[in-house]
Amino acid sequence: MTPIQTQNSPTPLPTSGRRDIEAGQPYPLGATWTGKGVQFALFSAHARRVDLCLFDAAGNETDRIPLPAFTHRVWHGFVPGLEPGQRYGYRVDGVYDPEGGHRSNPAKLLLDPYAKAVTGLVVPNEALNDFRPNPEPKASGEPAAAGEWVRDERDSAPFIPKGVVVDDAFDWEGVVPPVRPAGETVIYEMNVRGFSKGWTAIPEADRGTYRAVGSDAALAYFRQLGVTAVEFLPVHFFASEGYLIDRGLTNYWGYNSLGFLAPHPAYAAASDPQEQVREFKEMVKRLHRAGIEVILDVVYNHTAEGNHFGPTLSFRGIDNASYYRLDREKRSRYRDFSGCGNTPDSTHPYVLRLILDSLRYWTSEMQVDGFRFDLASALAREGDDHAFRGRSAFLNAVAQDPVLARVKLIAEPWDCADGGYQVGGFPERWSEWNGKYRDGVRRFWRGEAWTFEEFARRLTGSPDLYAAAGRTEEASVNFVTSHDGFTLRDLVSYEEKHNEENGNQNTDGDNSNHAWNCGVEGETTKKAILALRRRQQRNFLATLFLSRGIPMLASGDERNRTQRGNNNAYCLDNPGAWLDWGGDEVARRLERYVARLAEVRRTWIAATAAIGSTEARLLPVPEAEGLGGAILWEGGEGGGETWLLCVHNGKELRRQVLPGPAGTVWEEVVDTSEEEGFHAAPRRFDGEGVIDLDPFSLSLLRKV
Repeated sequence: MTPIQTQNSPTPLPTSGRRDIEAGQPYPLGATWTGKGVQFALFSAHARRVDLCLFDAAGNETDRIPLPAFTHRVWHGFVPGLEPGQRYGYRVDGVYDPEGGHRSNPAKLLLDPYAKAVTGLVVPNEALNDFRPNPEPKASGEPAAAGEWVRDERDSAPFIPKGVVVDDAFDWEGVVPPVRPAGETVIYEMNVRGFSKGWTAIPEADRGTYRAVGSDAALAYFRQLGVTAVEFLPVHFFASEGYLIDRGLTNYWGYNSLGFLAPHPAYAAASDPQEQVREFKEMVKRLHRAGIEVILDVVYNHTAEGNHFGPTLSFRGIDNASYYRLDREKRSRYRDFSGCGNTPDSTHPYVLRLILDSLRYWTSEMQVDGFRFDLASALAREGDDHAFRGRSAFLNAVAQDPVLARVKLIAEPWDCADGGYQVGGFPERWSEWNGKYRDGVRRFWRGEAWTFEEFARRLTGSPDLYAAAGRTEEASVNFVTSHDGFTLRDLVSYEEKHNEENGNQNTDGDNSNHAWNCGVEGETTKKAILALRRRQQRNFLATLFLSRGIPMLASGDERNRTQRGNNNAYCLDNPGAWLDWGGDEVARRLERYVARLAEVRRTWIAATAAIGSTEARLLPVPEAEGLGGAILWEGGEGGGETWLLCVHNGKELRRQVLPGPAGTVWEEVVDTSEEEGFHAAPRRFDGEGVIDLDPFSLSLLRKV
């Protein structure tokens, strides 16, 4: 088609309230209050005109002001007299040539990628599309013929959230980040809303908010549980997909980011956008005062704009060809490494700058302590082949950044395309969600034979994945469950996913779960099966807390939470997805057990710190037919105590010979065959003796 280029907006300018504007500076990007006005700066290499649109609190557009200056691909201007709290957005005019990768359409209001606060939500409406469907579309919904994109002239402003100018001032009262060593870290992965939405100990107006996470009740809970860091599912401003809203659902997990500097407003108790930012900072301050670190799950691998048919909300309308990885052969399409329709181009200087600026902002201004990067492999793809590279521009930029030097960096080391699975492939200083740990531990405890050696490697820090590259055991973030998949209770109660509630005929979610239902699919009243399920939960939790590396506990697993077999509850914002603060004695017992395990872990880590992961000795049991064995950490001249972990994943009683000469005494510290996971009075065993292991059980012993 012939590209369309316009010089004037097709929507009428406001008739009153026009403001003066000066050239200002091209930095910093975003909207910055100086005390005398607001500096605005927006990157767009392909725009021909950028209009700054100001809105009142009711959502009415009061002013539309062309940004007067263009420097190094940045449009900028300074508006004297504007104050914090001002609502704003942009309209970008230029070439409209979807087949060439350009989607400029000044009828569409666009959210500033650098907005530090946001008001309003994305409201699904056809006006969000930057082109109209052709009257005779193909069955796929594409335009009837190549080149027949018809630009949509409807104003999208009523349906678009607005950026809000923020005063960054905040009194941290001298509280500083804890900076806890990785080896002492215990992560609690949680959804801000789901954590407290059903908690009656929290005032009703505060439930499901940042304020609740920073409350005295929450801080006491984290401390008694023994966690040292909370890892939030995404709190960047995000949008729910239109198809979910049409079904009466919502994006509960938040993996659909749109604003990388703004905290999600729906998680705030405060209604004023500036107060929402301060509420987040207050939560961080209170967590830090309690010695608890804050880690954010960040989603830079895709945006809420979806595929080429998706809504135009921000990046696409600002500079589609710069912000996204486009298909080389068909530039109206996106390269999709996320499975969500698009992939930002992290090799582009200004896209990389946005990611780095976002990380720096949350580190310096919001004082968070680390980041878990969703589908991190997508960020490190480079070159004509878009292959993962361990020294990519993104990874190198993060490595050299002094602001990020203090924070924890955690990769989800895969994405949704070929070559993306990179467990063990990230560089020094990075930790990784160890998917091989999850799978190996699950396969062992579901009773698979000849899995003990794999289990032992994972429990001892996965040296086969990290040692050769000089990385320590802290490179491994160990987890059995996470937000993505079965809960711990469901892992031992279901073998098949049951995701019908999502509205996709049970086609979504992973089919490979390595789960075992202990004999019956789903809920049951059979006492023997329920007892085995409780024991299996204790086995998984003990394995997690006694593994070298960084343990991550999924919120609710300590309270026996179930999603009724749904292993992909991303769209369910209901009591079934929230943490159940009522619970029965089973839930309370499990919570006490986790707290005790955290205590044991602290003792065990300190006592065996001098014994390297590769120095742990495996004691297989040949007659056990591959069903279990023991791991010995042996102290000596190099220091450290001697500990023995015995595990059995078979259905019959098994006898384990205890190492050591006559006179050696072993004291049992953990016994998962007990309902509490511990004996009231620790049992003792003599050297050259034996210990009988019940089916599917774990015993931790210390040499005394």
